[in-house]
Amino acid sequence: MRKARTYPVRIKINGQWRETAVKAGETLLHTLREKLGQTEVKEGCGKGDCGACTVLLDGKAVNACLTLTLQAAGQEVTTLKGIGTPQKPHPLQESFVKHGAIQCGFCTAGMILAAKALLDRTPHPSREEIREGISGNLCRCTGYQKIIRAIEAIAVQGSRFHKNRSR
Repeated sequence: MRKARTYPVRIKINGQWRETAVKAGETLLHTLREKLGQTEVKEGCGKGDCGACTVLLDGKAVNACLTLTLQAAGQEVTTLKGIGTPQKPHPLQESFVKHGAIQCGFCTAGMILAAKALLDRTPHPSREEIREGISGNLCRCTGYQKIIRAIEAIAVQGSRFHKNRSR
């Protein structure tokens, strides 16, 4: 039996270049979690329905379960750990906590990254634009209103948010 061919891939993850070998059909989710230890990227449905695996690929929110690792080669992937730390949280992380937008926490990383991508391209979104921006992310615990309020609070801050965009 032939061993599946692997391909070298180099990806910038949270500001640091990483290299590994992947199979042609390997998803970014699998590579991040199983090969590169980025377990903050959650595996939910595995088919792009829930958004738990959302990461930023060169600043754009994508489902890691639908993105092949080879598609991300040479690009920058940002996970939740790449935008803030417990010691220095990102303003969105602080706002989610302040507004009670976190319950079980499973969807939180993907939700925050989807919100960050939205605010990076639309600094002052309407409520409808916020709903659309997080529409690919499911939350079964909070009912979305607290999440929307947390994002709105950051949108109102505008310039402070953009000064703290990357960290």
